[in-house]
Amino acid sequence: MPGNTATAGTRSRGQLEMAELHGSVSEPVLDTMNFLNEVTHRYPDAISFAPGRPYDEFFDTDQVIADIRRYLDHLARQGGSPDDIRTALYQYGPTAGLIRGIIADSLRADEDTDVPAESIVVTVGAQEAMLLVLRALMAGPDDVLLVSSPCYVGITGAARLLDVRVRPVEEREDGFRAADLEAAVREELANGRRPRAFYVVPDHSNPSGTTMGTRARADLLELAERYDFLVLEDSPYRLVSPGTPLPTLKSRDRARRVVHVGSYSKTVFPGARVGFVVADQRVRDATGGEHLLADDLAKIKSMVTVNTSSLSQAAVAGALLGAQGRLSRLNVRAAAHYGDAMRETLRQLDARLPAERRARLGVSWNEPTGGFFLTMRVPFLVDNAQLVTSAQDFGVIWTPMSHFCPGTGGHHGIRLSISYLTPAEIEEGTARLVRFVETQSAPL
Repeated sequence: MPGNTATAGTRSRGQLEMAELHGSVSEPVLDTMNFLNEVTHRYPDAISFAPGRPYDEFFDTDQVIADIRRYLDHLARQGGSPDDIRTALYQYGPTAGLIRGIIADSLRADEDTDVPAESIVVTVGAQEAMLLVLRALMAGPDDVLLVSSPCYVGITGAARLLDVRVRPVEEREDGFRAADLEAAVREELANGRRPRAFYVVPDHSNPSGTTMGTRARADLLELAERYDFLVLEDSPYRLVSPGTPLPTLKSRDRARRVVHVGSYSKTVFPGARVGFVVADQRVRDATGGEHLLADDLAKIKSMVTVNTSSLSQAAVAGALLGAQGRLSRLNVRAAAHYGDAMRETLRQLDARLPAERRARLGVSWNEPTGGFFLTMRVPFLVDNAQLVTSAQDFGVIWTPMSHFCPGTGGHHGIRLSISYLTPAEIEEGTARLVRFVETQSAPL
C-alpha cells in the first residue's frame, strides 16, 4: 500500500519509536528500581544499603502453611461448608477482598481506628492502592497531587503513569511543616488548579527516615479540612519500629479527610503482595444518593487486577488471626532487630566519622528512631555514576536521594537502608561507605 511505503523505508517491520509510546516509559523515576537491581547484580560482592526489604531470617517456610490452615479453620468456625472454603481459596473472589472484616478488626485492635469493613479494599500491595486512589480522585488536568518531598518513588511513578500533575512540598531537615504545605496549596489555587490530595509517610518516612510530630499531624488535618483536600497516608514502617508509635492520621480523622494506605509487606511478608486502602469518604452521585469511595476504588480495581490473590489473602489473614489482630505483637522481634540495626549503623558512622571530622568534610546525617532508612548529606554531587564508582571501587551500594525528589533536588543526599543487613555487614559496610565519602569529599 502506498501509505506504508515511507514508514517501511524509515524503520524495520515491527519496530516502534519511543516517541510513539507513553511518556512515562522514558521517565527516570520508572528506571530507579531496575537501575539499582542492575548495579546489585553487577557487583555481587558489594554490601548494599539500597534495598528496603525485610530481614530474611524472620521468615519460616512452614509458617505460611500454618497461617493458611488457621484461616481455613476460621472460615469453618464461621459456618463455611467444605465447598465454600474450597471456593474461597481457589476462585477469584470478590474484587474488594475476602478479608476486609479481619483487617477492620486488626485496625481497631492495633491502630485505634474504627472503620466499617465495607470501607476497605484489599489490594495487590500498597502500590495498587495508590494507583486506584489517584485514578479515582484526579478527574482533570487541573487536579494536583501534592507530595512531601523527598518521597517514595511508587507514588510519583503512579502519578506519571496516569499523567497526574505533582507538586512537591519540600521537607525541612526536621521534617514536614504545615506552613510549607499551606503555601503550596495557596499557590496552586491562585494558579487556577485544585489541590486534590497530599501524600505523606508520617512515620519513619521512606526515604528520609523522618517522623511527623504530634503538632504537625494536627495541623495537617486542620489544613485538609480548611482547604478541602484529602490526605493520602502511607505508613508501612510504624509497626516494625521500636517503641510506641504516634497515632496514625486516620485514627484522628474526624472529618473523613484521610485515605489510609496499608501494606503487609513489612509486617507479614512481601511475597504475599497484599495491601489495603481505607476509603470511608462518602461520595454523592447525580441523583443525590451516596456511597463509599471504597466502592469506586473496587470498580477501578476490577479493570486492573480483577481481585487480590485469595491464597495470599488467606496467608495474611491467618497471620493476623494468630496475633489476635495485633501486628505490633507479631513484630516484636522484628521491631527490636530493626531498632538495633539502626542504632548500630548510627554508632558505626559516628565512630568512623566523629563530629569534628564530619564537620570539616561537610558531612551529616539524621538519626531516626525506627523504620528502615536514614539520610546522609555529603558535600559532593551524588548521581548514578557516583553510585557505580562506590560499588565498583569501594564495594558498597546505596541510593541517590535525587531518585526520590520530583523535579530537582536531592543531589547531595544518600539514602541508607539498614533493614536487610547483619551486624557484621553493617560494620563492614559503614567502613566502606566512609572510605568512599572521605575520598569524594574535600575538606571545607
